[in-house]
Amino acid sequence: PKTDIVFLKVHKSASSTVMNILFRFGETHNLTFAFPQGGGFQLSYPYHFLARFVQGFSPHSPRRFNILCHHMRFLQPEVQKVVPSSAVYFSILRNPVQLMESSFVYYKGASAFSRVRSLEEFLRQPQRYYDPARGDRHYARNLMTFDFGFNPDGDVSPERVQLMLRAIEASFDFLLISEYFDESMVLLKEMLCWDLDSVVSFPLNSRDSSTKSSLPASSVERLKAWNRLDWEIYAHFNRSFWERIERRIGAARLPRELRALRARRAELARLCLQGSGSVAPKDIKDSSLRPLQHGGARILGYNLKQGLEGELERTCRRLVTPELQYSSLLYKRQFPPQRP
Repeated sequence: PKTDIVFLKVHKSASSTVMNILFRFGETHNLTFAFPQGGGFQLSYPYHFLARFVQGFSPHSPRRFNILCHHMRFLQPEVQKVVPSSAVYFSILRNPVQLMESSFVYYKGASAFSRVRSLEEFLRQPQRYYDPARGDRHYARNLMTFDFGFNPDGDVSPERVQLMLRAIEASFDFLLISEYFDESMVLLKEMLCWDLDSVVSFPLNSRDSSTKSSLPASSVERLKAWNRLDWEIYAHFNRSFWERIERRIGAARLPRELRALRARRAELARLCLQGSGSVAPKDIKDSSLRPLQHGGARILGYNLKQGLEGELERTCRRLVTPELQYSSLLYKRQFPPQRP
């Protein structure tokens, strides 16, 4: 199994669920994490990543961390200072249409969105509301492009786009696609040589459907033009994702792998969860399992069955622990508080 991993946690792309998978694997195998200084939850985002943002990093010590997975704006030369040279690099992408709809609800307070009632209104005249000089501009344009370290207001000429795509290919071993999450988990298991239980998960940080809305076709076309760089990244790596699935897993084996993954998830849901799945924030009985609520989104969570014991209770609890709580727990384990 691969144990040295860099995961670029792209916003609003099922990345919290992938992060939970990495947290569980790292905890089970006693691996070290590159935590933000002071136990924060982002690596000085939205600034480009620097090695000194990592707790315990010193330019004078050769210490390397096994897993880097907190939000950052990617800058590979700095990342290479904190992880072993053997690290596997991967990320996950989302269709830019759904990604921007989610970003609009979640980051409603961002400067570009604060004066509009709807995403459609913003897309009719984005330049009226969007200020490229504002520090939170990236939430409103080419968010994936920004997270990968590039300029969200950059040149969209075919030559510049090809340079960006080639740079991403040179840095990352593979990219997953959130719309095909189960297929992505099958590929992740294959690429990292992990077992099935390591990649089984329940969706985390997902929104209540009451806060989701679909856009008319005219707005979708405007959105794709406004987020042209994101669209180019998504279209390119969606193609290469399926090519890699075909090459590594094949059409005959993929359905078997998907059945095994879904059967195990259903089995864990029966063992672990009260009711049929996720619940609204107000209905989560254990406050330690309540996810952070942000913007106009209602983030769902889970209730565990009563009376779980031992290893099963631990497994179930880890599967549904929101990322902030899980990150804090692992940080305290890796950097125990000093006794006075």
